[in-house]
Amino acid sequence: MKEMSQSYLATEKMSKLMGKYAIPCIISLLVGALYNIVDQIFIANASYLGSYGNAANTVIFPLTVIALAIAVMIGDGCCAFVSLSLGKRKPEEASKSIGNSIFLTIISSVVLCAIYLGFSDQIIAMFGGTVNEETFRHSKEYFFWISLGIPFYMFGQAMNPIIRADGNPRFAMISTLAGAVINIILDPIFIFTLQWGMMGAAVATVIGQAATAVLSIWYLCHTKVVKLSAADFKLNRKIVSRTLMLGVCSFLSQISLVAAMAAINNMIRKYGAMDDVFGQVQYAQIPMAVVGIVMKFFQIVISIVVGMAAGCIPIVGFNMGAGLNNRVKQLFTKLLVAEACVGAVALLIVELCPMQLIGIFGAANESIYYTEFAVKAFRIYLCMMIFACVNKAAFIFLQAMGKSVASTMLSMVREIVFGVGFALLLPLFFGLDGVLYSMPVSDLLTAIISAIVIVSTYRQLSEKVI
Repeated sequence: MKEMSQSYLATEKMSKLMGKYAIPCIISLLVGALYNIVDQIFIANASYLGSYGNAANTVIFPLTVIALAIAVMIGDGCCAFVSLSLGKRKPEEASKSIGNSIFLTIISSVVLCAIYLGFSDQIIAMFGGTVNEETFRHSKEYFFWISLGIPFYMFGQAMNPIIRADGNPRFAMISTLAGAVINIILDPIFIFTLQWGMMGAAVATVIGQAATAVLSIWYLCHTKVVKLSAADFKLNRKIVSRTLMLGVCSFLSQISLVAAMAAINNMIRKYGAMDDVFGQVQYAQIPMAVVGIVMKFFQIVISIVVGMAAGCIPIVGFNMGAGLNNRVKQLFTKLLVAEACVGAVALLIVELCPMQLIGIFGAANESIYYTEFAVKAFRIYLCMMIFACVNKAAFIFLQAMGKSVASTMLSMVREIVFGVGFALLLPLFFGLDGVLYSMPVSDLLTAIISAIVIVSTYRQLSEKVI
């Protein structure tokens, strides 16, 4: 029977399951992150774009995260719902969740695309794109083409976790990898050979995203465990509600990041203008460009962290549904240790090798002010990387267990209360440096709260009262 085909999730060794599910998920998310990162690397190394193009990329990045937030809410929620349903031997509910999720993704992506195209100037200004005229021009050009690709991007991102839930993390990885490879090939052709500038970077990205979407459609016609029928696409309020609730943590973790980035970008624009150096027109874009680069490195690390945790969602969901709490507890322990190790390695890299990281993003073409601020930004902004990694893993694991309220509250406290709050507060006392302090302070305070929730979760798993 179909629902029995994933029974190995309840018996296989945890370390082996983590490898099978987490590694492809990590690669998928890393590859997905490469779209924007690769764009920024090529943009930064194009002498006719430089830090202006970098700043524009930083402005538009959170707007792509909004699209990602909606997509992962649907996709991760569906992934958790499908895994829980299969664990409870209810495959018909799993198939309905997938059908409903496909429908929601298509509708929401078209609506968001229309909003972006209709209000581009106002949206760009909202995210700090008016730091100077050249940055605004580049931002507008890049945003137009990226907006056209939103439906492809959202569909591919939403289907990725659904494909993993169907028991094929390898195909989920391949579909995302194919799109990123296409982007990497086309970026230098469009930016350097054809001199298309920001438009070239965006068009290369959209073509890659379209390839991932096409592969996802193909897979949905050849699913392994859950078989779709026309009836599954009819909206079911109960299933939609449960699916979105399970995915709301993923949504909030992404959308709250957008709020934090909007606050950070505007504080950079405001307090950069008061700085003796960055208050000069020719250097005004540097702080925004630099913080964008630091965030890109952080995105790479978080892609690994989220990939490890999200890859465990089908394992956690199935074992929770089957009542195997000891296995869930064992997996939680392994995951937290692994995430802390990732954070430790990342911390060593940013503290010991900031110049090498900066060099990847075209520092040779920039002034000494660019380099000095970049070194300081890497070392301060990411100094609590270990806590950041463990916090993110805890949020996602709790979501996979069906503890959506606890997961959502922790995510909201980190990103909105602390992330936005300190980004607005600390610059009042420390100026431009206060923006850099906001990240480590937020991660440290969140870690204290997360530790309490983690201990409570361990007790509940031991007592079998989840």
